[in-house]
Amino acid sequence: MLKAPPRPTGRSDEEQDVGSLLRSVSGVRWGELRDATGAAAGGIPPLLSRIAYGDEDTARIAIDELGDAICALGFVVSEATAPTVPLLLELAGSPQVAWKVELLGLLGNIYRTDQWHSAAASTQGRKHDASYQQQTGWEAAARAAVYAGRSVIEGVASSIWPEEATPARKLLQVMDDTPPFPER
Repeated sequence: MLKAPPRPTGRSDEEQDVGSLLRSVSGVRWGELRDATGAAAGGIPPLLSRIAYGDEDTARIAIDELGDAICALGFVVSEATAPTVPLLLELAGSPQVAWKVELLGLLGNIYRTDQWHSAAASTQGRKHDASYQQQTGWEAAARAAVYAGRSVIEGVASSIWPEEATPARKLLQVMDDTPPFPER
């Protein structure tokens, strides 16, 4: 049985420079967005930075806090979710970020969300039906953003480290098995 080689402890010249992670975070107008708690989304960039550059405890706490901000309760997304997804994919695809399992889990939660679509379907034809239009758009945009990063997830799924590859393969399966949102 072949064993995976040990993980490198240092960076080679070919590896992505850690300082180049999350450069596109400044291109998002975080102050104009709301997170899943209803708060301004300005707290998301520091959480992403803590995931990218923090020690184990710092990064794990930041992932939990970020999950609350962009996918509350594991199934409620917000307008800040879709702009955050490419940054999560960047982190998940980076050789320097060790929290791939947690990041893939969060991406899976985002992809599966249908809370707003379900609520809209239950009120269809009633007075409150139009009130869910914006939220269903958030879900559709978030799911599309995860799907747009499929090549990153496929890259992680081909990892020689099963602890990374297995959750990535599960996320790919979720992406293949989740039905599209119904037409409204």
